[in-house]
Amino acid sequence: MARKIKIDNAIQKRFNKEINKQKNNTSREVTVYFLIVCEGLKTEPNYFKSFPIKISNYVYDLSFDGGGINTKKVVEKAIELRDNSPQKYDRVWAVFDKDSFDKNQFNGAIQKAKANEIHCAWSNEAFELWYLLHFQYRNTSMSRKDYEKSIERSINKLKENETIFEYKKNSTEMYSILQKYGNQQQATNWAKNLIGQHTSSDLSSHNPCTTVHLLVEELNGQSKQLNSEIIKKIKKGK
Repeated sequence: MARKIKIDNAIQKRFNKEINKQKNNTSREVTVYFLIVCEGLKTEPNYFKSFPIKISNYVYDLSFDGGGINTKKVVEKAIELRDNSPQKYDRVWAVFDKDSFDKNQFNGAIQKAKANEIHCAWSNEAFELWYLLHFQYRNTSMSRKDYEKSIERSINKLKENETIFEYKKNSTEMYSILQKYGNQQQATNWAKNLIGQHTSSDLSSHNPCTTVHLLVEELNGQSKQLNSEIIKKIKKGK
């Protein structure tokens, strides 16, 4: 089911003048339609569904699908849903991990997404890398279990006289926990640093690495490209 999230009114200072000019011409909200297809059943959807509602005339309508399917199937599902939907989506995202999938399958999924204008929020090796980057920079590979243990240690170091935190894969509270104890902007900066360290065209070898921050930036209203498209949408009166 679609879920609407209003994005922050502070969407890049360089756009504010143009945005305010357009506001004077229309008082209605502008809806940006997202389709997010995830490999995981609950971990990723629960996280992205938790982004807060903020006061603005920009509204994100988020639709989720997928779950329990492999990397290539996530991209194929995203293409199928987009092409067969009566709704014209402004953004279609495929969210998946490398995990133990074959490198050709992983690389092929990313290539297919690019060829079909599907955005990818992929992680190598696991989505939990994005969580860990809220606390520490990690540039050596780890297993999913090691990520989970590191996340637990990082959070418990910051908790004072509170119950011990135990990582639960399908938790609905990870967003709020990360906001309380971690640093999302730091995670974004470190994710960008990791990308800059890898030069090989074999993306399956980029470990650790993640592009989850790209989707996070859009949901936070921090994507210059998406903000520019929103302004164009206002101008066209759509």
